[in-house]
Parts: sequence; C-alpha cells; structure tokens
Amino acid sequence: MKVFVTGVNGQLGHDCVIELSKRQNEVVGSDLQEMKDPNYIRLDITDREAVLRTIEEIRPDCIIHCAAWTAVDAAEDEENKETVDAINHFGTQYIAEAAKQVDAKLVYISTDYVFDGQGTCPWQPDDKNYAPLNVYGASKLAGEMSVSSTLEKYFIVRIAWVFGVNGKNFIKTMLNVGKKYDTVRVVNDQIGTPTYTFDLARLLADMIETEKYGFYHATNDEGGNYISWYDFTKEIYRQAGLSTTVNPVTTEEYGLSKATRPFNSRLDKKKLIEAGFTPLPDWKDALHRYLKEIGEI
Repeated sequence: MKVFVTGVNGQLGHDCVIELSKRQNEVVGSDLQEMKDPNYIRLDITDREAVLRTIEEIRPDCIIHCAAWTAVDAAEDEENKETVDAINHFGTQYIAEAAKQVDAKLVYISTDYVFDGQGTCPWQPDDKNYAPLNVYGASKLAGEMSVSSTLEKYFIVRIAWVFGVNGKNFIKTMLNVGKKYDTVRVVNDQIGTPTYTFDLARLLADMIETEKYGFYHATNDEGGNYISWYDFTKEIYRQAGLSTTVNPVTTEEYGLSKATRPFNSRLDKKKLIEAGFTPLPDWKDALHRYLKEIGEI
C-alpha cells in the first residue's frame, strides 16, 4: 500500500512512518520544513493548490494526516488564531479534497478538545454534542467536519495527552522539572488517559488495512480506569526513580493556562474492540516502554 503521511517531524507522524515502513508499505512523508530524506517532501498544507497537486502526483492509497497546530495556549493569542484555523481547519479541508480526488482513504487525528469537558462520563466516539472550549478545539472540530462532509472513506481518531520520542511532551517536561526542583505542583481535576504514539501508530497501521470507517477513540488505558495529570506525574517519577514531591492543585489554583482546559477527557474505546481492533496497551506499561526508549530507566 502507498501511504502519504503529513507532519512527519511530529511525534505521531514520525512513529507512523517507522511502523508503516516495517510493514513493507511504500511511505511518502511531508512536513513544512525541508528534509534530506528522499522519501520526504516539503508541503505547506495551507496551500490548496500545492496539496491537490502533490497528492495527485503521488496518488496514495491512504493519507494519514498528522500535521496540525498543537500549541493549545499559543492558539489563544489573537495574532495566531488565523494561522491555527488555516492549518487545522482549511489545511485539513484541502487534504480531504485531495484524498477524494484520488479516491484515497484518510485518517484524521483529532482530540477530546472537540467536547466541552464537563461531567464524568466517558465521551463516545459518535457523540455529536460538540462544544469546544478553546481555539485549538474549535479548529480541530472544524477539521473533523471537513473530513466527514467531504469523504466516505475516513477514520477520525481522537486522542489525548500525547507523548512520543520525537518532540516535546508532558513527560519530558515533568522529568526536566523533577530533576531541577524538589517539589512540583500538578493539576488533579483534569481526568483522562495518555496516548503513546508508538502504540497509536500500530493501531493506525491496522486500521488502514480495513474498510471499518468512522469515528474512534484511542488512548492507552487501564481497564477503563482514568487518571489525573497528578496521578500521571506521580507514576512518571516513580518509574524514573525520582524522589520529587508532587503536590495536587486544582486547575484554578494552578492558573497558568491561557486556554480553557477540559476537566473530563475520558474517551470511551469500546468501539475499537467492537470493530475488531486491538486497543492500546495499559498506560503504565506504555510509560515504562517510553522511559526506557528515551534512556530514563
């Protein structure tokens, strides 16, 4: 299968290329930056003509669209809002149009931020009660709408709390902070589960070999149990052998975010199992493998 992957310099795009290549797929990657690898090309997804032309030339069987603006707080800045929409909304629209032009399957990576984050019930993949709380969430929802209204052959996969080898993430930040300070403050009223891009890439590779299209949720779980960022941090330090004290605080007490964050990021994954896909492994196991991969244990 020929697969075109956007955002290969990001955490997920990087791991998707590796996993797809392992499975003997022909992979072409793209990102905004120039790249030396002959299988990678520079592509600005906000340039509609460039997107349509590039996909027409490559004619992939499937597109995995990982490219996105993901700086949630920076998205709230007035000078960035137009760019955020250009990337997450219109860029996705152009990718969807290009996929339709060559009859390719499309995987769009979305987020729990399309919901309002209220309540304590896990969000269902086919729940249409969208109410994003911030600019980033609204732009990703607009991308979802572009995909679902343009195509029939699509997978919209919502994830949360992402971590991977290739890039910045919460785990790396907390390790750096934990080595520098004796005590850290972490919010304990935002609840969800993390997503290891290595595991997610394997699931996406499984998905594109099927025609089981639709909306899905995919995070590393622990038998349906959910955690807070505080719980996550405690486990990071435990596994990494750090003695840093972690003090729980509310989101209001923490008070550093520009963007409104969802309290309820619980994502229900039963649909994955019902469709015959193997869900992502336990998050503690994923964390252990990740810390080992980056040389922290």
